[in-house]
Amino acid sequence: MGAVEYTHLGRSGLSVSRLCLGTMNLGWKTGEDDSHEIMDRALAEGVNFFDTANVYGFEAGKGRTEEVLGSWFARGGERRDKTVLATKVYGSMTDWPNDTFLSARNLVRACEASLRRLQTDWIDLYQFHHVDLRTPWEEVWQACETLVGQGKVLYVGSSNHAAWQIVAANEAAARRHFTGLVSEQSHYNLLTRHVELEVLPAAQRYGVGIIPWSPLAQGLLAGVLGDQAGDRRRLESNRERIEAHRPALQAYEDACREWGLAPADVGLAWVLHQPAVTAPIVGPRTMEQFEGSLRALDVRLDDAQLARLDEVFPGYRPAPMEYAW
Repeated sequence: MGAVEYTHLGRSGLSVSRLCLGTMNLGWKTGEDDSHEIMDRALAEGVNFFDTANVYGFEAGKGRTEEVLGSWFARGGERRDKTVLATKVYGSMTDWPNDTFLSARNLVRACEASLRRLQTDWIDLYQFHHVDLRTPWEEVWQACETLVGQGKVLYVGSSNHAAWQIVAANEAAARRHFTGLVSEQSHYNLLTRHVELEVLPAAQRYGVGIIPWSPLAQGLLAGVLGDQAGDRRRLESNRERIEAHRPALQAYEDACREWGLAPADVGLAWVLHQPAVTAPIVGPRTMEQFEGSLRALDVRLDDAQLARLDEVFPGYRPAPMEYAW
């Protein structure tokens, strides 16, 4: 297995592993005991960066995933001290109007609720799960300053934000002499590269670390052609996506086969090679899937291989060069 390396989260001094353990499946697709085993294994391998959200739990109930992390922390053994814990706020937890989005009220109360479910005194990285265009950044930062001042939150990040929103957020924070955003979770993989236009350049300019979600495009980059079978492939929506991208996926899997590498390892390694990226999120349902993600840490793609992947899945130049002289 590959040795886990560490890097700073954006411009902060916080050291995080180059892989981030996504916990979205834990507590509902993966049982509590198996979830604990995966998290123990991650920490044993050196993966210290765990990501969750207050709404995760889905069929088992919103908040269930945070509860599973909380019961894991409660087992002791320095689990909480060794873990860089990230959670997210935005989505509705109830039908009441103030239990959603990024108002000061919801930010503070949702944080307190997450702390209770997580059985911890602090959240290392508190992230806005989506942009809230109706709440001014001054209100958002006032609430975050309160949480940071109380020691309940250490760093703040965003998710699914456009470049101009990242800029607006950090400029507003600077006016208040507040740290602002240190990270951004973006949808980024070989198939989905739109963030290269403006989000990545803005993030690099402002020292915001990129944490890609769905680095394997919901399994499409893990090897879906031929005789392989898996839960995701059987989904009708994925079959349609496979057909829509079949020529590129065939060229991709042919290249991986020539290089003697598994497609999943190549797809994850490609994300790790991108200079703006801090750590892609891997969201295993099983121990086997987690162990597979570690193999990507051993993959070093050379310039010729990276160029070939760009030919198969063309990316974007930073705006405005992509569309102007």
